Amino acid sequence: MSVPRSVALERTLYTVTAPVLAAGPNLFADSPVNTIVQVAGAAGVCGWVLACKDGEPGAGRKALRWSPLVFAAAVDIAARYTIGWGPWCLDGVLAAGWAAAGLLVMPFSRHARRRHRPALAAPAPAPQLRAAAPAPSPAQPDDGADAFTRQVRLLWEARGMPGRTIVATATPHPGMPNDLSLLLRASEAGRPISALTDEAVAAAFGVDVSDVRIEEVARQYGREGGPGWKEVHVTPDINERRRKAPTTHEWWADRIGADRGPVPGSEFVKKVRDQERKVTHYIAQVPDELGEPRVNQHTLAAALKTKYDEGRLFVTVDGNQVLVSLWDSSPLAEIFPATRELLTPDKDGRWVTGYLGNGQPARNRVYTDRGAAHGLFVAPSGGGKTQLMGLHVAADALFGAVVMLATEAPDEKTAALGRHTARYGVGALYMIRLLRVMVALMEIRGEMPWDDGQVHEWDPTRPGCPYKMLSAYLDEFLSAARNGDYGAEIMDLAEMVSVKGRKYGVGLKVAGQSIYVQDGFTQLLCENLRENCIPVVLKVAPKKVGEMFKALGIPSEHTPDPLPRSFSAAEAGRIERVMAGEPEPPADSNTGGAGWIVEGKQPEVLRTLFMDFKAGIDGYFPDTIVTLTDHEIRELEARDLWFDWNEPPRPGEFGDEPGDDEDGAGAPRKGGGKPRGGGKPAARRDTVTSTRQALEAIKNLSRV
Repeated sequence: MSVPRSVALERTLYTVTAPVLAAGPNLFADSPVNTIVQVAGAAGVCGWVLACKDGEPGAGRKALRWSPLVFAAAVDIAARYTIGWGPWCLDGVLAAGWAAAGLLVMPFSRHARRRHRPALAAPAPAPQLRAAAPAPSPAQPDDGADAFTRQVRLLWEARGMPGRTIVATATPHPGMPNDLSLLLRASEAGRPISALTDEAVAAAFGVDVSDVRIEEVARQYGREGGPGWKEVHVTPDINERRRKAPTTHEWWADRIGADRGPVPGSEFVKKVRDQERKVTHYIAQVPDELGEPRVNQHTLAAALKTKYDEGRLFVTVDGNQVLVSLWDSSPLAEIFPATRELLTPDKDGRWVTGYLGNGQPARNRVYTDRGAAHGLFVAPSGGGKTQLMGLHVAADALFGAVVMLATEAPDEKTAALGRHTARYGVGALYMIRLLRVMVALMEIRGEMPWDDGQVHEWDPTRPGCPYKMLSAYLDEFLSAARNGDYGAEIMDLAEMVSVKGRKYGVGLKVAGQSIYVQDGFTQLLCENLRENCIPVVLKVAPKKVGEMFKALGIPSEHTPDPLPRSFSAAEAGRIERVMAGEPEPPADSNTGGAGWIVEGKQPEVLRTLFMDFKAGIDGYFPDTIVTLTDHEIRELEARDLWFDWNEPPRPGEFGDEPGDDEDGAGAPRKGGGKPRGGGKPAARRDTVTSTRQALEAIKNLSRV
């Protein structure tokens, strides 16, 4: 059997050293050999202490390595303190035992090797079965994921793999210690994720359900997508910050553009503050696939911390864009003084009537591309109708038109306007004479040659017109149209002018408190005026708003909400007044001149300009009052239509009364009969639509 050289050398050293250990102390008590041996023994003891203190595997092997040194020191000490060689030659026996121990026990050099080869004579170890390695978990794939993803996978697996999903990747959000995004896939390949819910994810991470958002995953290059994948965002930190101090984008998305918000689906674009006008504009848009934005103005007002009836909030929709204008105080409560510059028509015949709720100037017109513009003013008593009519009269006069005014009942403001018109009068008789002149002028102007010798339809942009535009105002029109003697003819003549007047520069401006058919306003007249004018409706009673705009042809989806009773902010301290038993302050009725202008398909809220009648209105009008041409006056005189229209009915002007035994024949009558020169229609074209009209028709037929 071969023995390694180091082992043979060490055994030889043990054999030679044994006699020295036994004889040295007995022959030379103070020999340096004794000191060396004892120092070596102390080093061996220190090696034992260190081996035991470390507590690492192999401590016994280390102690055995140091044992020859400790045993040699023990033999040397024993030889020194025994008398002579000791009883039974003990020193020699101990030295021989030390040598035998070194020869029989594995030598020191073999203990210095941790992975030495076993001795050739050693029996081969019996084979033992190892326990099978556990199968890898599907929740912990070996894909080289980063440490954060592995930690999230451990948590996800510990929470039962919600929705039977596996975490593909986990991404922390910078600056947010608790926010992260997960890319999940189904634990079974080819199966959709159907059981994953916000609640399950929230429970897994210990957050609120509102802090979880699950999204679809689109297929990307190098990665699958579809129903077998989900992307989950867990954002408790950013949601807490969003609730406490949201940005404008976040506030709009949470409060305005949410599914149940005032403008669902809208996305915030920008916010603009106009400090000079004291208004804040919010601009947003909705995706094209959602169509036109849907706006709930009452909910929007609550989100903007205002009330809808305060008149501070106005919404403008343009395609898929939305403009929300929030004023510091209602612009409808502001007074906009009229000026001559605002009332002067531009080259297109437009002039400023007032200002819309969003601050834009609201413009009306004196003519259109189809001829002279008509007018329609609707307002109850005290709604600002005469003020509005005064603005139009001034605009027509500044345009250079011939203006005539007839009213069913006189008042201070219409009389002041009458001083700036070519003709002004009061009563149904005056109104019917004015309408007869308008009808006759259509015939006269249809035969007047222009500078080129031809006859043309009226066009203000074309030179050579031989006459001026005529704008006739009929105030309290419905009251006059109900007149038992002249009402039927007034309505017929008004219809005729509304149909043909525009082609001859004849504009009809009707003002009243209603445009309902049941009130005597025929559908034909309403449609003709609506198509050839920009109607203005002021201060309509809330219950009549829907019917009023339906009569104007406005679809129900564009019917506006009623205006508030006051645009002034309510005074604070109502609770204190109730507790103290004090009365409420009087309401400020400041809605005169506020209403709607209907230029397109949707009415717009406006506040008309204020014409100060008390301070005088001369500055709004030109110095010269325009009248009809001499040719027109001669033709009207020839038809016996140009005279003082305040005169009582002339003989034969309205036909002859049928004679009887008491009164005789030939007495003039107020109504009925064929007019002279005016071309009155032979019969009424409208039908009886109410009991009142039926009674009046019977009265006229029976002459009761």
